[in-house]
Parts: sequence; C-alpha cells; structure tokens
Amino acid sequence: MAGKQGERPRRRLSTEERREQLLSVGACLFSESPYDDVWIEQVAEIAGVSRGLLYHYFPTKRDFFAAVVERESKRMLRMTAAVPGIPVREQLGAGLDTFLGYVEEHAHGFRAFHRADAAGDQAVRKVYQQALAAQERQILEALAADPELGWAPEDRPDLRVAVRGWLAFTTAVCLEWLRGAELTREQVRDLCARALLGAITP
Repeated sequence: MAGKQGERPRRRLSTEERREQLLSVGACLFSESPYDDVWIEQVAEIAGVSRGLLYHYFPTKRDFFAAVVERESKRMLRMTAAVPGIPVREQLGAGLDTFLGYVEEHAHGFRAFHRADAAGDQAVRKVYQQALAAQERQILEALAADPELGWAPEDRPDLRVAVRGWLAFTTAVCLEWLRGAELTREQVRDLCARALLGAITP
C-alpha cells in the first residue's frame, strides 16, 4: 500500500546505521539506570525494531552493554590521542577541551561507560577495566614520548598509579559537572590539567 501523499518513504537503515542506532538507545538507557534494571525489550521498543532483530546484532544483554562500553572507549581514545613529538604540557589544554566537548555532546554514553564499573556482571566489568587500561596506556605512552620530560616510564614506578588516579579524578569531576556543578568548561579543563601536571611532576 502506498504511503500518504507527500510523505517520504522511510529509508531503510544500513547494518552499521542500525547498529549505531541501537547502541545510542542503549547508552541512553544504561546512563539513567543500573545494568540490572535495563531490559533488552526496552531497547527494541524504543528503537522500533523486533526483539529478534536486536538479538541478531547482540545475542545477549551482556554483549549489548559490552558493545556500548567499547564504542565509548574508542571515542574517548580518539579524543585523547596525543600528537607525537609535542610536549604534553603544550597539548594538554586543547586535548582536554576536545575531551570535555565529547563529554557534553555524548553525556549519555559517558555516563553509561562509567556505570559499567558498578555492573554486577563480571564480564561487563572486565570490558570496562580493559577500556580504562587502554586509556592508561595511551597517556603513559604520550608521557614517555614527551621530549621535555626526559625520562622513561620505568624511571617512575609511581607514574602508572598516578595516571590511574588521575583518570579516576577526571571521571569524578566530569560526572559532577554533568550533574550541574557550577563550573565552566574552562574551569573543569584547568582543574584536570593542574591535577595531571601535579601528578607527573617528580
């Protein structure tokens, strides 16, 4: 049966577009509710697809949430990638600005990503911990390549712990900012920058 006059036919989503749509819906739901309180049926209903189609993309809720976490992890890694050969101090402000722009624009995904740490499912928590480890490695590699610092990571056994602590600090600050803390993006950026510089200074 033809559609109504003047109504554009609905475009069929590609496999990648559909997957992205489902992950966006999932990020929204997981950002607002604990893992155990989100039902896969909700995702299908909001996305306007059958449960069968959703299960075609993601066989279990664990697989689905893991994909949400992985997507946000990849985004954050892209946002925080350092430029080789340029001192960390020189690119820290701009890098944090870009990252905070991501936090604002993808608030649901950012919250959902960090909710994974509280999930009762150990496999989900493992995906989250692996994602955090990737962020940690990226920062340590940038520090090791910094021409101004002049030391290797093995020279600073405390550095890995300091970077891990800084990631936890930055996460807490950003989540508080999203809750409505009366800080501008510039204030959040400067707070996080000072914390990292303080952590890496011998």
